[in-house]
Amino acid sequence: MIQVTKEGVLLERTSLDFESHGVLNPGVIREGNTVHLFYRAVKTGNHSTIGHCKLDGPHEIVSRETEPVISPEFAYESLGVEDPRICRIDHVYYLTYTAFDGKNALGALATSRDLKHFEKQGIIVPQFSYTQFESLTKGGWDVEDRYLGYCNSNPFIKETNHSHLIWDKDVLFFPRRINGQLCFLHRIKPDIQLVSVNELTDLTVSFWEDHISRLTQNTILFPKYEHETSYIGAGAPPVETEAGWLLIYHGVKCTAEGNIYSACASLLDLHNPKKELARLPYPLFEPDQPWELYGEVDNVCFPCGTALFGDTLYIYYGAADRQIAYASLSLSELISELKLNTIEHETSS
Repeated sequence: MIQVTKEGVLLERTSLDFESHGVLNPGVIREGNTVHLFYRAVKTGNHSTIGHCKLDGPHEIVSRETEPVISPEFAYESLGVEDPRICRIDHVYYLTYTAFDGKNALGALATSRDLKHFEKQGIIVPQFSYTQFESLTKGGWDVEDRYLGYCNSNPFIKETNHSHLIWDKDVLFFPRRINGQLCFLHRIKPDIQLVSVNELTDLTVSFWEDHISRLTQNTILFPKYEHETSYIGAGAPPVETEAGWLLIYHGVKCTAEGNIYSACASLLDLHNPKKELARLPYPLFEPDQPWELYGEVDNVCFPCGTALFGDTLYIYYGAADRQIAYASLSLSELISELKLNTIEHETSS
């Protein structure tokens, strides 16, 4: 078992209106010794914007904005911009977030060259109705038992699903081009899918029709172990190591007492990230501290960002949908542990 240190709560809500209800799920990027946190800030009524603070090193807060840095501007995000992730590709910062309009939750993108001014690029995931989705996946994916089976258990979605689009969240980019292409993960429940394109302009309706019609082939991670048996979602932008891309993601187990969100770890091939090399068969860490067990939503560890200092990997996560906490571990030890749980080893045993 890998040794993980729960460092505690890093950021809490304040009396400022835009973050008076909670702060959670931070996108994280390190620039020199400065760590930027772009976090989901929630005000009363569950309306979300994105706040920003700077750390000196992994945990010392040196500045914190007193108003949002990204707010809803368009109809597709009218009720919230949520759960940001961020990375830099070449000289551009890619900040992804979930745009929520009251009934549809879809992955969107904003870009920046200075981490101060962001230009919204709009929704970058497919926008298909349930009927279109079912038609595109017919014969190749068990829609009813997988995606629609999950959604139909939600009374709000079930009653209004004819006017809903397929929810597609947890979008994040790999921090460099792979084989010359931009690569990003997205999540159509209950799995994690991969997209590779030359440019974002390639994300046309016909592209998405083809992608969805081959959804199984474009899915790289499926729920596998008990702690993630219900569904999974991408967490932090992958960390490049000699052994492969380290993906920190969340796994969810539904219980009679509610969902339990845990942090999980997988290793993907450097040159072909569709290929999973290894996965921990147990949670990297799970809710066991008061700030994770009790909050707006109980039993939640929701990782969205990392920062690497030497061999120490810091993982920043939303804790019980109320505050931001962080944990640390040895990157080399985690990679070694993953190598003991390779997919090939699992198959041969």
